Amino acid sequence: MRTGGQLIVEALEANRVERIYCVPGESYLAVLDALHDSRIKTIVCRQEGGAAMMADCHGKLTGKPGVCFVTRGPGSTNASAGIHIAMQDSTPLILFIGQIARGIRDREAFQEVDYRRFFGGIAKWVTEIDDPARIPELVTRAFAVATSGRPGPVVIALPEDMLTEEAEAPAALPYVPVETDPSAAHMGELENLLVNSRRPVAILGGSRWSGEAKAAIEKAAEAWALPVGCSFRRQMLFDHLHPCYAGDVGIGINPKLANYIKQSDLVLLVGGRLGEMPSSDYTLLKSPYPDQKLVHVHPDTNELGRVYRPTLAINASPDAFARAFAELKPAAPPIWEDEATSLHGAYLDWSTPPETGPGPVQMGPIMSYLESVLPEDVIFTNGAGNYATWVHRFHRFRRFGTQAAPTSGSMGYGTPAAVAAKELFPDKLVVAFAGDGCFLMNGQEFATAVQYELPIIVIVVNNGIYGTIRMHQEREYPGRITATDLRNPDFAVLARAYGGHGETVEKTADFASAFERARASGKPSIIEVRLDPEAITPTRTLSDIRERR
Repeated sequence: MRTGGQLIVEALEANRVERIYCVPGESYLAVLDALHDSRIKTIVCRQEGGAAMMADCHGKLTGKPGVCFVTRGPGSTNASAGIHIAMQDSTPLILFIGQIARGIRDREAFQEVDYRRFFGGIAKWVTEIDDPARIPELVTRAFAVATSGRPGPVVIALPEDMLTEEAEAPAALPYVPVETDPSAAHMGELENLLVNSRRPVAILGGSRWSGEAKAAIEKAAEAWALPVGCSFRRQMLFDHLHPCYAGDVGIGINPKLANYIKQSDLVLLVGGRLGEMPSSDYTLLKSPYPDQKLVHVHPDTNELGRVYRPTLAINASPDAFARAFAELKPAAPPIWEDEATSLHGAYLDWSTPPETGPGPVQMGPIMSYLESVLPEDVIFTNGAGNYATWVHRFHRFRRFGTQAAPTSGSMGYGTPAAVAAKELFPDKLVVAFAGDGCFLMNGQEFATAVQYELPIIVIVVNNGIYGTIRMHQEREYPGRITATDLRNPDFAVLARAYGGHGETVEKTADFASAFERARASGKPSIIEVRLDPEAITPTRTLSDIRERR
């Protein structure tokens, strides 16, 4: 006989969970007590949204479900931002929520929420466990659901009295991963489409990749001289210095790459959904009927034909498809080889930072410096905002597992993600980029980095505005500024108040020494870069946007 709390922890251990991210609550005290005697590491966070984003980062970088525990009511609703990210990003995640006692439902009890209704539209599966004897069954099922097909978040509510009730239950067994392999017939059809193509392109995205899959797809691309782009915030899926790499298929795409995709005769879409952002509002590939022939490879049949009608639909995980694709060899050199070379050259030009800009701080030279000193396995995290363009366009990703950023465009992600990444990979350098508005949405997780002695480096690009919104505002309603100005703290002083290291950069030349001091400090660090708000994009100022309306 074990309590529900003990059975939850046993099921987590059976499913090889090594760490959880949480904000504690009285609604799941029995689980916290059971964790005291387990081998599972508990990472205590400062806000449930940050905890859920840490779990999402865990899922992105490992492919295994990140596990998060929060309390009922406001704890769960705070966590919903992370659940939405995991759903749109196809990230495996399991959120456990302490719930009111079973006998007082439907009275609007203290912090009562119907979680099936609340999370029903933004989670892959939502359930509530009423019988502790079913915990092994339902928790293992949660891991299977979160990782199979198109991965996503699962939400499990745990009534408080159920967690203290004793029950006899079988020992939990781990979930069995479900792989989907491409058939030989489908690979033969793909080969025929490639052989008869004149202007093909591959676009990589989604989840369920591995380092081995990345290497295999690079091998296949090289054999076929196939131009390859990476979908929005999935850039770690292909080596940017590989001769076949054509660039980021995201917000602010290189016009040369966009034009090539529009005029291509065959698009090989592997793993991704090519939603609104990477498709440039469904103009690169028209929905529902693309102008190009489309081979869509996805591990979930529900995604095949949902937005685009494919010429060939292959129900396979990216991992399995990449292995099979690497075995295909062209009988003769592809006729589009020069196109791949040209697109890669265009990417190198596009990803070379500008040297000038308005104000005393230029982000271009800062990015050039970072590219010269950062190791290939540095992990970059970021949230959302115009500042992220500097990372996505000018950092050349080389290795798998080096990027964690929300394709959902959620702000506040970079700092908690950096905490999770550094805790997972303590030997790797972890750099978070954040805007001033983005940082202050979950910047309190910097305290978590200090508590666990995780020396992340957070670069806060402070321009005193909600930059992306101001950019749109100046374009649509020039000169009519409302609700986008910010008055910020001194971020370097804030870092020191938390117990970390703080630096302020007010001139471009000061950045290198500030970065080196932060790196040498051995502490979690914030480097505040005070950027002129005119430097809203790498190529245009706010004044340009206002005047060209």
